[in-house]
Amino acid sequence: MTFTFAVAPADPATAAAHFRARLSVETDVSDVHADLSARTPALVVVDSRGAAAWAQGHLPGAVHLPTVEIAARAAELIPPGSAVVTYCWGPGCNGATRAALEFALLGYPVKEMLGGFEYWVREGLPVMTETGLTRRPVDDLTAPTATITCDC
Repeated sequence: MTFTFAVAPADPATAAAHFRARLSVETDVSDVHADLSARTPALVVVDSRGAAAWAQGHLPGAVHLPTVEIAARAAELIPPGSAVVTYCWGPGCNGATRAALEFALLGYPVKEMLGGFEYWVREGLPVMTETGLTRRPVDDLTAPTATITCDC
């Protein structure tokens, strides 16, 4: 018996639709970093964590908008026509998912950044803190140590 194929794989068309749907609502830290570095127009990255987490460190250029405040404050902080990417702590937290849902309900095109702040930091990407910009060493279990992109 095979465990991997105990349930038969979906037909290719069903699989393609599934993976396309996932990519339409999810992105990763490497792609977000590339778009922020390129200053992609109308992209707004939203940190949905609380004030203490924001102060501990956040993505450079991110907007701080805790999930519980999105419905009330999104219109004042997110320009019309913007595409939003949400993030929270990491894969063990669904805060970015809840934040993305709030933005979708408000009519914004939105994606969730997989891995959240944790994987941003683990991949050695820049972090803004109260003392300025910093980076931690790359965790070689999450990204190649010689470059900031996995080339996938």
